[in-house]
Amino acid sequence: MLINTSHNDPEVKKKIISEVGAPFTLKERFKLKGVGSPKLYITQASIQIYNLLQLNNDLNTCNIELRPSGIILGFHIRLETYALVIPFYKLSIYKGTADEYSIYRDNYYVKIKASSHDKKTHSFIKKILNLKSDQRPTAIEDL
Repeated sequence: MLINTSHNDPEVKKKIISEVGAPFTLKERFKLKGVGSPKLYITQASIQIYNLLQLNNDLNTCNIELRPSGIILGFHIRLETYALVIPFYKLSIYKGTADEYSIYRDNYYVKIKASSHDKKTHSFIKKILNLKSDQRPTAIEDL
């Protein structure tokens, strides 16, 4: 779900909380050693996001916030803030090349650059994948 989060709208907050849950508490944030990503550079995006990014004159950057049931990928376009809300059950992450990750939700995607010497981005993606695997239901074979 791609939404404009520039304004403090209670309906938008309800939608986000219903999709990915409320923000982590302070205690949980310390336990996870942070829930926000470093600045990520967008190299490619789906057509809906790409059209928004074309309005920007700066470098296309984004950040990711962890939530209990998913992630929020946020980016700024001029004076507006947009968020791609992705619950874990719709999240797909692929590593295309050594320095690029692709994050998918249905027909939306964003490709981000993570240079080989940038260990913060790689460890944050691993944290997302670990949280996603913790959310999966127990398989019958595991019982």
